[in-house]
Amino acid sequence: MIIFLASLRARWSSLLGAFVAVALGVGLTAAMGLGLDASLAGPDRPVGRFAGSPVVVMGQDRLTVPVERGPDTTLVSKPLAHPHPVDTALLRDLRRLGPVRVDGAKRDAVGVDAPARAVRDVVDGRARVLTGDDRRQADPATARDTEAMVAVNSFLGTAGGVAAFVSVFVTASTFAFVVALRRREFGLLRMAGATPGQVRGQLLGEALAVGVTASVAGCALGAWGGPRLGAALVDAGIAPGWFTIPGASFPTSAPLSWPFQLAFWTGLFVALSGAWVASRRAGRITPAEALRDASVDSDVMPWSRRLVGAALLACGLGLLVWTLVTDPSSLMKRKTYTVQPMILITAAAALAPLLVRPVVRAFRLPGAVGLLVRENSAASVRRTAAVAAPVLVTVALAGSLLGSAQTVSEAKAAEARQRTVSQLIATGADLEVVARRDIPGAVAVSASASTAVHVREEGSALVRSDARAVRDPAALAVTSRLPVVAGDVRDLDDRSIVVNEEWEKRRVGEHVDVWLGDGRPARLRIVAVLARGSGDNGAYVTSANASLGRGGAAVPVDRVDVRLTAGADPGRAAAALAERGGGEVRSADAWLAATHPRTKAQTRLGLLMLLGISLVYTGISLASTLLMAASVRGPELRALRLAGATRWQVRAVVAGEALVAVTAGAVLGLAVTAVNLGGLAAGLARLSVPAGVVVPWGVVGVTVGVCAVVAVGAAGVRGRFGG
Repeated sequence: MIIFLASLRARWSSLLGAFVAVALGVGLTAAMGLGLDASLAGPDRPVGRFAGSPVVVMGQDRLTVPVERGPDTTLVSKPLAHPHPVDTALLRDLRRLGPVRVDGAKRDAVGVDAPARAVRDVVDGRARVLTGDDRRQADPATARDTEAMVAVNSFLGTAGGVAAFVSVFVTASTFAFVVALRRREFGLLRMAGATPGQVRGQLLGEALAVGVTASVAGCALGAWGGPRLGAALVDAGIAPGWFTIPGASFPTSAPLSWPFQLAFWTGLFVALSGAWVASRRAGRITPAEALRDASVDSDVMPWSRRLVGAALLACGLGLLVWTLVTDPSSLMKRKTYTVQPMILITAAAALAPLLVRPVVRAFRLPGAVGLLVRENSAASVRRTAAVAAPVLVTVALAGSLLGSAQTVSEAKAAEARQRTVSQLIATGADLEVVARRDIPGAVAVSASASTAVHVREEGSALVRSDARAVRDPAALAVTSRLPVVAGDVRDLDDRSIVVNEEWEKRRVGEHVDVWLGDGRPARLRIVAVLARGSGDNGAYVTSANASLGRGGAAVPVDRVDVRLTAGADPGRAAAALAERGGGEVRSADAWLAATHPRTKAQTRLGLLMLLGISLVYTGISLASTLLMAASVRGPELRALRLAGATRWQVRAVVAGEALVAVTAGAVLGLAVTAVNLGGLAAGLARLSVPAGVVVPWGVVGVTVGVCAVVAVGAAGVRGRFGG
């Protein structure tokens, strides 16, 4: 215990980086947990539309279908694209029970002043009966709130995952470098009679002290930062205006809540797991290590780390290839291109000590100082790898996350441009159907409405597919260049459907059982199959299959495409379209720019916030690694001065070594980025999507620049030890 306490007093500066990393990770985890807790609770709003009615009756707005779950059968529900209104017969029956309140001409829900049991008996499954706080489901704001919180939950979950990932990496790297610097110290302990278990216990004891104190500090930081995180999400447009994260009174009542429990124990686990591998290596140090005095690192990677790194590399590459072969469209999903690259990033970081030396050897630096920088970096590969690894992680995250998001956005935009051949597009909530003769110079006018179809695939999944309901399939074929791989869109009628390659049944002539947008079952014949594409190639049905019930009113038109003859006046045509059909009339280019931006502002801002977290961790790791190295490099740098080097040459050497390590990390990070974006490009090619790879060079350049500034600044402090 005396040795342990003395070591903590003497080595506190070397553990400072791990302390800050764990405290920051715990603070972020606590703040993210408080945000998730607040998002799950939802807004504390009173009932709006029918606050004066004890019971609300809503028309059916969900499709419920039995599906197989192993040997059992269960019911699965999906929201309908076109919810049912409360029908006239039911409304008449409800009026017999008591007063009925309606919301103007809308009949999606009504309020009933009657006992709930009597209302349920009358409804008898024809609609939904809501009481108490459930009546808020009839308020339009409830659906908007639910949709808005999906983005918040996604961001908070992803940010928490990235924070945990990077904090584990930084903590493990810190303790691994601590062991590398203290080999002679541990060798002396072994020579003095300490057992391997005692050496391991000392390092784990230091990790426990760091973990406990850092976790407590991190929980306090999370309690302070939670409300500020909520305000930042609202200001950034990621969360709705009503969203707030309540403050917590730490340390009185806060430790009892699950966000702080999760954050504290996660921080402690991160500290101990990060030190565990390093402690095992420390326990294997022999007494002879105390007699060594070599400047060239040898045995820089144990075989266990090589095997783990190779396994992660094989897993990452294998998963990428398997996804390309079986389901290339999943590469375009945010969860996939956010999580999957981390496997390859972890593999590259684990193998960094093996990869850094050949990269450094490939550099050709001018002059004696340049030669000394290169040879020192290659010889002290542990130090170089410890600096390069966090840069590798951050550059790879920046290139892979932002590059994938921008590549997917560009792919969707390119596909939309290829699919659109009309010159004018009108959009609105309830457009009038316009005849071709009413638009001067029009070749074809195609009116369509948004709808959806549901299909039960393999008996175990109810899948919703967004669709368009068209009034004239021939006009659709003229105004759009659909990626048809089989069949003919012009054959579409009221008894058929156009599907894409993602469907289980996708052969022309096959019949498929579907549920239409209002929940009606239908058996339709496939007349055409579209390429899978980027996911925007939905199904097509006729307007008859997008009405509110059989024989009911057709779903309102929300889009009109107009293709003009060569030489027609777009201005006159647009004016006529706006006058006859209403809505907002735009040129095809303007519509594409508005509906298919390069990358959504919220998505880009959310990813930049994640990269900011990673960059903070990288700065902590760089500064702590280089400052720890200062404690053992003093004699080496003074020897360099005795050999004739000037003060500025010594500082140039240490600064150059830092820049070489950062550059090596950036090169390896770009290599990982190339693999990830190359896999995405191959997936887009398999999906026949016309798009190239987008590399966020600006963000990557800023990331590398910040890393270089931090490394050179820390190296300047280090260089003064030898100056």
